[in-house]
Amino acid sequence: MTSLNFNFGGTDTRVFIQDELPSLSDILPIMGRDKRYHVICDENTKPYADEIGASVPICLSGSGEKEKNWDSIKKILKAACAAELGRDDIFIGIGGGVVSDICAFAASIYMRGARLALVSTTLLGMADAALGGKTGIDLFGIKNLAGTFYPARAVWMPLSTLKTLPPSQFKSGLAEIIKSVILDETIDENTAFEELSKGNAAVRLEKIVLAAVKLKGRIVEADPRETGTERAKLNLGHTFGHALEAAAGLGKITHGEAVAWGIVRACELGLALGITPPERAHAITHLLQNLGYETGAPHPALLSGGSGQPLARKFLNALNSDKKRIAGSLRFIIPAQKGAVIVPVSAEKMPLVQEIALGSLTEFLRI
Repeated sequence: MTSLNFNFGGTDTRVFIQDELPSLSDILPIMGRDKRYHVICDENTKPYADEIGASVPICLSGSGEKEKNWDSIKKILKAACAAELGRDDIFIGIGGGVVSDICAFAASIYMRGARLALVSTTLLGMADAALGGKTGIDLFGIKNLAGTFYPARAVWMPLSTLKTLPPSQFKSGLAEIIKSVILDETIDENTAFEELSKGNAAVRLEKIVLAAVKLKGRIVEADPRETGTERAKLNLGHTFGHALEAAAGLGKITHGEAVAWGIVRACELGLALGITPPERAHAITHLLQNLGYETGAPHPALLSGGSGQPLARKFLNALNSDKKRIAGSLRFIIPAQKGAVIVPVSAEKMPLVQEIALGSLTEFLRI
């Protein structure tokens, strides 16, 4: 087992990377042995909740992105209220990115903040969602429109749960690992890319999870509420990717697939702006292609139903409403010589962004 300690904006977070699921006897002493608790899971992770020893877990109606809504939050809050939980009692989320987001959001607003622990069971959750305190639900077709910053006090990452992930979910999480490699200036990117391209990621789980956790922890400690520039870099691929998810229909393609596609778009924008070296853009795109991610523009999901015009317009609307807009400009995270940089793109340059994202579809749109 590997144990790491972080401090995110005054909240101490302990992270445990280990082979097996923790039990309640592992969790409760760290969170407060005499405290009451609620366990939140989904239909896929209920067996894990049972194995951990949760007597009556709060199980979401289904699983996946469609559960990131107010109904899920109200279900959790109603159960906590009925059980007379106080603000010093514990919400324990068991699942991937969606459960982490929902459970953490509910905990953050219950009596202005209950204690929070997470047991992350997917590669996406371990590499991204469970650590650092971003919470959220989707509203009005916009991903993570409502949310808070609320770090968990403890996060367990049991690697055994990754062995039963469907290939699509493992691939989704792997995109966030690749994002971390691109951002991390302390590693040999060529060596890391070579290992990933050979499929070694499946048997080097602890190594890749540990590297991603260390990078994110270091960045979030320096900028816990994304008021500076460092934490924003973790959004590499997300500006394009979130717009794609919204246009295709939230949950229709996995978050990681959208991020991978967005990373390639960011590379192309970087090439056009003279920021991303051609050889680095090629290496990143080649890796993602070899691992089976969609890298072309427009994304096939935007072509369903004929010409793709309605979905292309929906993509542009989602892109223009991105939360990272500041002072009228969209902020894109662009791979540079090393790591990545934040580039504001004004309205005058948006036709370039649209061409990179939509390709041939721009011919049919009056933009």
